Amino acid sequence: MRYVNRPMNKVDGMPLVKGKPLYTNDLAPKDCLIVLALRSPHAYARIKSIDTTSAKLVKGVECILTYKDVPHTKFTRAGQSFPEPSPYDTLILDEYVRYVGDEVALVAASNEKAARQALRLIKVEYEVLKPLLNFKEAIDNEVIVHNEDDYIPARFCKSDHKRNIEGYGSDSHGDVDAEFAASDIIVDETYEIKSQEQSMMETFRTYTYLDHNDRLVVVTSTQVPFHVRRQLARALEIPQSRIRVIKPRIGGGFGAKQSVISEYYPAIITLKTGKPAKMIYSRKETFTCSDTRHQMSIRVRIGAEKNGHIRAIEVNTLSNQGAYGEHGTTTIGLSGHKSISLYNQANAFRFNWTTVYTNTTPAGAFRGYGATQGIFAVESAVNELAKRLNMDSSILREMNMVRFGEIMPAYYGEPLTSCALDRCIVRGKEMIEWDRKFPRVWISDTKVRAVGMALGMQGSCISKVDVASAEIRLNDSGFYTLKIGATDMGTGCDTILTQIAAETLLAEMDKFIIAQVDTDISPYDTGSYASSTTYVTGMAVYNASNDLKNKIIYEGARMIDPEKYGDREAPFNPKKFFFTGDKVIEAATNKFVTIDEIAIHNSAGIEGNYLNGTGFYSGQTSPPPLMAGFAEIELDLETGKYDLIDYAAVVDCGTVVNPNLARVQTEGGIGQGIGLAMYEDVQYTSKGKMMTDSFMQYKIPARTDFKQIRVDFESSYEPSGPYGAKSIGEIVINTPAPAIADALRNAVGINMHELPMTPEKVLKAIMEKQAEEEHN
Repeated sequence: MRYVNRPMNKVDGMPLVKGKPLYTNDLAPKDCLIVLALRSPHAYARIKSIDTTSAKLVKGVECILTYKDVPHTKFTRAGQSFPEPSPYDTLILDEYVRYVGDEVALVAASNEKAARQALRLIKVEYEVLKPLLNFKEAIDNEVIVHNEDDYIPARFCKSDHKRNIEGYGSDSHGDVDAEFAASDIIVDETYEIKSQEQSMMETFRTYTYLDHNDRLVVVTSTQVPFHVRRQLARALEIPQSRIRVIKPRIGGGFGAKQSVISEYYPAIITLKTGKPAKMIYSRKETFTCSDTRHQMSIRVRIGAEKNGHIRAIEVNTLSNQGAYGEHGTTTIGLSGHKSISLYNQANAFRFNWTTVYTNTTPAGAFRGYGATQGIFAVESAVNELAKRLNMDSSILREMNMVRFGEIMPAYYGEPLTSCALDRCIVRGKEMIEWDRKFPRVWISDTKVRAVGMALGMQGSCISKVDVASAEIRLNDSGFYTLKIGATDMGTGCDTILTQIAAETLLAEMDKFIIAQVDTDISPYDTGSYASSTTYVTGMAVYNASNDLKNKIIYEGARMIDPEKYGDREAPFNPKKFFFTGDKVIEAATNKFVTIDEIAIHNSAGIEGNYLNGTGFYSGQTSPPPLMAGFAEIELDLETGKYDLIDYAAVVDCGTVVNPNLARVQTEGGIGQGIGLAMYEDVQYTSKGKMMTDSFMQYKIPARTDFKQIRVDFESSYEPSGPYGAKSIGEIVINTPAPAIADALRNAVGINMHELPMTPEKVLKAIMEKQAEEEHN
């Protein structure tokens, strides 16, 4: 292939280096209103009264809104396809505040200084309520986070918000109890995964204005423009036809911008005042007043025979949804479905899940979307099983892992139509020198090096939900315009999709321009999430390219032989012509017409129409990418401090469309996984205030925190994907935490149950193990 499976440069690489791209704040006029939010200092309270009299007198203040001044239609902030599986439990402004940082009032002023002064002058009287902060105590607690009667529960699952249960459910296959009864050994462990911040460079920001037709135009940093349009329409109580959403360049998202966070507030200000408005979240607001990764407590039971065959797996997940319910009932599902399915040789499985409300910062989408938490728990339990069986954990996995062609009961009954997981393990063991280093190598009496491993699985879309459309137009002079609804948030999807189009149309990549996403112009796309862009939007681009190619061939044939093919009703055999990318040739005569001639003929008034290709794709299945990750650490037994010496990762994402972009995606995801494993720790005070609300208190890994990350690929071929491709965006975050935990286990025999695995926790585990050994 000319472009697919080639390390092509990013189509926007040079402009990025030169600082040319325009982000949301770059597009907002200097004289637009500045919108700030007054935020709750209490984790749970009812607003008894708000006095805005003094605040309105501040020079420059244009508008102050409270819950009495805005629509009262419940909605969800989750950027999901309709009907959303998340509950409608949110208002633009509410009489009740449910976490520290919840919006109390909005101030719009001509400058930030005036807006901040007005915020200080707003007087609020609260009825402070007892907060619910421990998610393990949420069910049937005397404190009810959502006690309102107009609550609209989550679809597609059971729920009971008056018991603080956002949703619950179960899934199973086979006779689980009988398989456990027949097992020779049962591992029963509970794992704790803390919240994690997405930490994207560009915070939430939105700019709004009314156009000449009095329509609301929303320029915003989002992963889901079409969902933003729909959610705003509901919340603002106006038709979708009155809203236009434009996505400029995005400075990262990692799932955070799959929720509609900042868009509501400047939008309602613009509708109230008729003036342009913008809202830019501070880093503190981005940490405390948006979404985090879901905190989860996951109990895993694995029953196995002495020879290592796994008979049964049971996963019980409790998830902390926080104050509002976006993404709660979908995220938790992946904690079981994407972890249990790795071990498809098990005779039975059972997965029970419950997600609950608390008065903490809401949880939402984050790269990995629940699979990250579940894979840490299940992979850690599998590694513990290997230790108890005195087996090499790689061999235990090879015995029990999913294989090509199998039906996966825990993965929604879908078949595994592409798989190179076995080769990923073999290659990863070679890269880390597993056979030489497993389980440990002593450096001194107090220092030891050890290796650990884990497997991972994700999806390539949401089956039967995610859809994408694409349009490609042949312009005069023979260049192409590619229109998509997916958003490039720094991942390079514009480059990937251009590669697919160029490969199909046999054209040079520099002949393509990509239109930015605009809901008035772009074809519909559910958005850039669930690792779906390469797979779903890529197939839409592939289909659109083929549609256009067929039209080019037909128009070329009409120009070569107008007498025979001039009549559009005349029979046409496309096999008599072929397309080379720059010309259409009649096979029998070698007569040809160039692509430039076809373009001019169809765009310069001769035919009167540009040639357009359209394509659509809906993922009926979600072929999983697979990964094997291997960690090597050096541990100091006296302090508990450990360093990540090496991390080797081997990924099966089908055909690697762009090895360069796939490699940096993998390295970045591994870095985030390392942060979850070793450093990132969201903490609250006893009153529910987040303490880790800046990068001074919340550490994410720097490049100096690990020695090296090495990445390789073992490609399968996915028949339903564009040129055999699957996804890669999320799978790459899932293996570091369990692999590092496994390395600690192999180093000194400790079983780390809680993330992050800080030196203090490691030292405590070492001391407890030593005390236990001395006692015995």
